[in-house]
Amino acid sequence: MSALLGWLQKHLVWSIPGAMALGLAFGAAADATPLRWAILPLTFLMVYPMMVTMNLRALAAGGSGRLQGTALAINFVLMPLIGWGVGLWFFAEQPAARLALLLTALLPTSGMTISWTGLAKGNVPAAVKMTVVGLLAGSLLAPLYLKALLGAVVDIPMGQVALQIALIVFLPMALGHLTQKALVARHGAERFNAHQKLKFPPWSTLGVLGIVFVSMALKAPEILHSPQALAALLLPLLVVYAFNFALATLIGRALFARGDAIALVYGTVMRNLSIALAISIGVFREQGADAALLIALAYIVQVQSAAWYVRWTDRLFGPAAAPAARTA
Repeated sequence: MSALLGWLQKHLVWSIPGAMALGLAFGAAADATPLRWAILPLTFLMVYPMMVTMNLRALAAGGSGRLQGTALAINFVLMPLIGWGVGLWFFAEQPAARLALLLTALLPTSGMTISWTGLAKGNVPAAVKMTVVGLLAGSLLAPLYLKALLGAVVDIPMGQVALQIALIVFLPMALGHLTQKALVARHGAERFNAHQKLKFPPWSTLGVLGIVFVSMALKAPEILHSPQALAALLLPLLVVYAFNFALATLIGRALFARGDAIALVYGTVMRNLSIALAISIGVFREQGADAALLIALAYIVQVQSAAWYVRWTDRLFGPAAAPAARTA
C-alpha cells in the first residue's frame, strides 16, 4: 500500500486526472449523492498528515524579513485581487466559478512549496517559513476576504467558514503537532526527520484524490451534458498561474538572490488547493460542488507548471553555486 501511495504522490500529473476520470465514470453510472458523507473524513485524511510534518518552529526562525514581507504582499494583496478580477472577467454570471478562483487565490502555499523549492535548489528554510505563515494567515483572512470581495453575489456564512477552517486546519494542526512531539519523543528528532516524517505525505495524497473523485462524481451529470465547460474553466486558471509565475519571477530577479527568488516564486504560486476544496464542498454545498470542479482542474495546472518551471530556473536565475570542494 505504501508503495502505491508513494507512486500516486510522485505522479500527481497522472493520478489527479485518473481520480477525475474515475469520479466521472462513477457519477455517470450511479447516484453519487451519498458520497457527500465522505467529504469530512477525506478532508481530515488530506490535512492531518501534512500537519504532522509541518515545522511550526519555522515561525520563530530568523531570515530575510524583506523576503517574507514580499511574499505576504503578493499572497494577500495582489493575488486576491487578481483572483477576484479574473473571476469577474471570465465568470461574471457564474458565482461558483468566481468563488473557486478567489478561494485558490486566498490560500497560498502547500507542502509542495517546500518540495519544488528544494528541487529547484532554492532557499528551503525560507520556503518552510512561507508555508507555515501562508497557511496561518490564509486561514485567518479567508473569511474576511470572501465576505468583502464576493459577499454581494454569494452568500458567505462567516460562522460556517470559520468553523470549517477550524475543523480542517487548526484541529488537524493541533493533533498533528501532538503526533509529531510524540514521535520525536519516541524515536528522536533525527529518526523522525529521516524516516517517520516521510510516511505521512502519501496519505495526504490519498485524501486529495478522494476529494477530487467525490467532486467529479457529484458533478458528472452536468459535465457529461456539457463537456465544453471544462475547457472554459481551464483558460482562466492558465491566466492566473501565468500571471503569478511572471510577477513572482520579475520581483524575485529584481530584489533577491537566486535561492531567495526561487523560494519567493514557489511560496506565492503554489496554492493550498486541498483546503480550498474542503472549504468549497464543506461550506457552500451546491455552489461548492461547482467550485470544486475548477479547483480540481487547478491541481493539473499547478503540478504541470511547477514541474516545467524547475527546468527553467537556471535560465531565469542562473545556475546554483557548486558545493565547495573538500580539502584533505
